[in-house]
Amino acid sequence: MKKLIAGNWKMNGSLAANEALLREIAAGLPVPAACAVAVCVPAPYLSQVQALKAGVPALSAIDLGAQDVSSQSAGAFTGEIGASMLGEFGCRYVIVGHSERRQYHGESDVLVADKAKAALAAGVTPIVCVGETLAEREAGQTELVVKRQLAAVIHTNGHCISEIVVAYEPVWAIGTGKTATPEEAQAVHAVLRTQLKAATDQAARVKILYGGSMNAANAESLLAQADIDGGLIGGASLKAADFLKIIAAAA
Repeated sequence: MKKLIAGNWKMNGSLAANEALLREIAAGLPVPAACAVAVCVPAPYLSQVQALKAGVPALSAIDLGAQDVSSQSAGAFTGEIGASMLGEFGCRYVIVGHSERRQYHGESDVLVADKAKAALAAGVTPIVCVGETLAEREAGQTELVVKRQLAAVIHTNGHCISEIVVAYEPVWAIGTGKTATPEEAQAVHAVLRTQLKAATDQAARVKILYGGSMNAANAESLLAQADIDGGLIGGASLKAADFLKIIAAAA
């Protein structure tokens, strides 16, 4: 299975900074054959990045992704972005259920599952995020939490579950500089893999990414684990040299 390295720019960027970053990344490509790469950018910049992908040959190998999507297909939902709209910009991926959406916008497991369903219906692959807080980890609830979060998505999407990407992002390791050890991350990935196998005979197709402060220094050891199929990269995806090192580690 190809590793997937997906950058999550979060609410960062500008027209000038985005172009500079992508051109610097392009200078370090091509993408190794053993690795797939995506950048999930703020919605206002989807058009710009789509155009850059078309105009800079090396960037054509990088897939475009968004950071959120509506659970609704269309209608009176001011401020929401439909999955079919993302498709028009050439988005292959969209992040759903990121811990920051769950924490700051009150997104429930059911809503996340519905967003994944809407994305799949429009031909966009959802990167479904699951993960526990520090309090939940210290209470020994890690497995319970991530299984509950993924179970909602499995329940709603049924046989289509083999079409998603899962990202395990321990909330306590996002933007904190803390990272789960490779062994800690692998243990949770193995739990998720077992849960997927129970839901579909196509579980081997599902990539499970690690999303807790993966960076240029720790990527190789994390990506060497049996059930870690790539990374959802935050801060390091905004630094071309670091992002390229992670891509190289994945290959």
